[in-house]
Amino acid sequence: MKMKRKRRATIGVGVLAVLAGAAGAARAQELADFDYENLSFRGLDLSWSYLHPSRVEPTTAYGLTMDLGYLGPGLRIEPGILYWSSDFKRSEVAELEDRVAALIRRQLDGPPLSVDLGTIEWSDVALTLDAHVVWRVPYNVLTFAGLGGAVHFLNGSGEAIAGTFVEDLLDSVTAGFNLHTGLEVPVHGRFRLSGVGRYEVLGDLQYFQLGIGAKVMIRGSVPGEEVSP
Repeated sequence: MKMKRKRRATIGVGVLAVLAGAAGAARAQELADFDYENLSFRGLDLSWSYLHPSRVEPTTAYGLTMDLGYLGPGLRIEPGILYWSSDFKRSEVAELEDRVAALIRRQLDGPPLSVDLGTIEWSDVALTLDAHVVWRVPYNVLTFAGLGGAVHFLNGSGEAIAGTFVEDLLDSVTAGFNLHTGLEVPVHGRFRLSGVGRYEVLGDLQYFQLGIGAKVMIRGSVPGEEVSP
């Protein structure tokens, strides 16, 4: 547990260092000084990503993010929604089966039992809110790094656990947070390709996420985002 805390602290320090450097780069690129009055809908980013979670099998996720513009110098705000679904790892199901068997044995004071929970699926609908520092690098590429929060609506399902306390335990609403970094590449006019890497923590579940997306801008670029010849 201590090692996990140290690893998370190390990651956090690294991201803060990146953000500090990014803030300086953003100012150098003359991203304008905005405030909350300038927040408005600017574009949509539809994404596909690969998740490598700690308790369920690797899976794919689908997301939709809104670009709301800049809250401060180079500080962009993006709310969104993400969905994924996957089966629990066999080791996780086996551990749960052992716990259920032990509980029944204690209640009935009987001989050892064998519990088969079959395949258990876990799905998640997450409402996200990311804040990241944006800066421009050569070839008009925008890069960013930041922090985010989310509300995760988790749902467990499976033939053997339907209507049981096990399903109730897996159904939950959980807060999460993430560290992320990525880039946006202008392709033509107001169309951009995006890529993002993310580390998400929610309760006893963590996952790494790598995604690509297509972003359509409804409004034009702000100072510092312009595409140079």
